[in-house]
Amino acid sequence: MTQLLTAFTAIALGVGGVLALFWGLNLAVDRTSEQVQDKLRPWVFIGPAMLVVTLFLLVPALDTFRRSFMGPASDEFVGLANYEFLVTDPQVRTAIWNNLLWILIVPAISVAIGLVVAVLADRMSETWEKVAKSMIFLPMAISFVGASTIWGFIYAWRTPDTPQIGVLNAIWTSFGNEPVGWLQNFAINDFALMAIMIWLQTGFAMVLLSAAIKNVPTDTIEAARVDGAGEIAIFWRVIVPQIRSTIVVVATTILILVLKIFDIVYVMTNGNYGTDVIANLFIRQMFNFGQFGQASVLVVFLIVITIPFMVINIRRFREQEAMR
Repeated sequence: MTQLLTAFTAIALGVGGVLALFWGLNLAVDRTSEQVQDKLRPWVFIGPAMLVVTLFLLVPALDTFRRSFMGPASDEFVGLANYEFLVTDPQVRTAIWNNLLWILIVPAISVAIGLVVAVLADRMSETWEKVAKSMIFLPMAISFVGASTIWGFIYAWRTPDTPQIGVLNAIWTSFGNEPVGWLQNFAINDFALMAIMIWLQTGFAMVLLSAAIKNVPTDTIEAARVDGAGEIAIFWRVIVPQIRSTIVVVATTILILVLKIFDIVYVMTNGNYGTDVIANLFIRQMFNFGQFGQASVLVVFLIVITIPFMVINIRRFREQEAMR
């Protein structure tokens, strides 16, 4: 309770300090000359944001990097021992492999389905387009934990001599087959978990790609039709090249989200049956086993592999803004 109170006090003081800084900078700008105001005014707006980012993101990240060289209780320097754990432990290799599968499959399928739906919906009447898009976007309103709970009932498995409450097994056994442990089967459980993420992110991809498609100049499409191009050729050679930057932004955004995937795996399997991912392994190492050093090195690894995709996303976003 004391630690919780201390944390809340620190947060309150931090927020108060940011507000005081913002007020002080604003007052300083008002009382200075116009030339000095032009130099100070940007810092009035970005100063508090930079302070918050430094206190709550940069400082914890640097402290995590420091702890990655420390022992389980962060009180003993162990050098590269934790990094050796990162490259030699079988659990880590399994988690990295699973994360790689998620990276390759989830963004690709989410963007592909979202693009197909966006193109098809664009050809519907306005009323049916809104209905179709609303139904596909609806899962975005559900949290990862809520979606995992819903799909838990879909994947539920019981022994053959008991009624099946899982939707998939109810359908599967109605054809005379034995019930399948969708989450216990090592060959399919990773893909079963990925299906949840795809279900959640397809609506996001559809909305952004649909907006990009509607911004494609109709003149280029009509010119292609006059030249005798079919609808498939128009899609691949006219529409896709003009929305390529949006496709990349959507794919990298989903990819960054996938790199940090935790909730679905934690709720559905908690990493059992070979489904572990880096974020879930990090939580288990820290809170279950008290291995703060090993947990920190997993976070450092996650940050390092996330940064390149963030850079790509920012560059693509800037390119889109420059084209407007």
